[in-house]
Amino acid sequence: MRIVSLIPSATEILFAVGAGDDVVGVTFECDHPPAARERRVVSTSAMPEGLAPQEIDDFVAAAMTAGEDLYRLDSGALAELDADLVVTQDLCAVCAVDVDTVDEALGYLGCRAEVATLDPHSLDDVLASITEVGRLTGKAEEADAVVAGLEARLTAVADRVAGLERPRVLVLEWTDPPFAPGHWIPEMVTRAGGEPALGVAGTRSGRITWEEAVASRPDVVVCAPCGFDLEGSTTLAQDVRDRFPGVPVWAVDADGHFARPGPRLVDGVEVLAGILHPDAVAPTTHCRQV
Repeated sequence: MRIVSLIPSATEILFAVGAGDDVVGVTFECDHPPAARERRVVSTSAMPEGLAPQEIDDFVAAAMTAGEDLYRLDSGALAELDADLVVTQDLCAVCAVDVDTVDEALGYLGCRAEVATLDPHSLDDVLASITEVGRLTGKAEEADAVVAGLEARLTAVADRVAGLERPRVLVLEWTDPPFAPGHWIPEMVTRAGGEPALGVAGTRSGRITWEEAVASRPDVVVCAPCGFDLEGSTTLAQDVRDRFPGVPVWAVDADGHFARPGPRLVDGVEVLAGILHPDAVAPTTHCRQV
């Protein structure tokens, strides 16, 4: 089987279930596991490099208003790879190539590849998508084992934080302007032994004001700007620290452990649990207080 992945989380899932050798095409953002970097890149960003967070938000808003794509699909590379399966998403136009664009490209090229669309909105949905990828790639048993391992880790966290005080946690999915979290992130907070100060599980993230952020009375602020690693999140967390005097502000690897709906979301739950309940859950190196 020849597989093209058009979203980093799908690439991670494919490798996790043992289908990595069948992956022939990926996006420019597919960097985990490192072997993904060895595959041909078929999707790149239309966004200029080096933009500040406010500039990124302005660029995305303008593109969305104009109905322009944020990603460029290399149709030539897609045709040359002659994929049997293309894995994409229908969750967020900011995250990857729109599924309609993929369908149009394949139709234009006359490709007969099956298109699998992942659309998770919760942790259970993410686990179900792993199962589905396993089924599609003939790796059902391997996928079941991956899911069982992730569920066991989530259960272990739940057992350790059970009965403990639940601090109010404000996760910022963006910092300029600020965004409250959506989709699976509020659920991650809950499973880690906290209470989301803002954001509703299963819904989209939403723009808020700094006044609303402060008024949410968080006990802990976690800076998890979509697309940023730990170093980038740390820089942005330092920029917002003074808005929450007396409140601990943490930076996390947002790109690896929060934004991508793949296996490493469970790492994110463990990171949060270590921040909120360090006496019950050993803190990890994937976070930093600023």
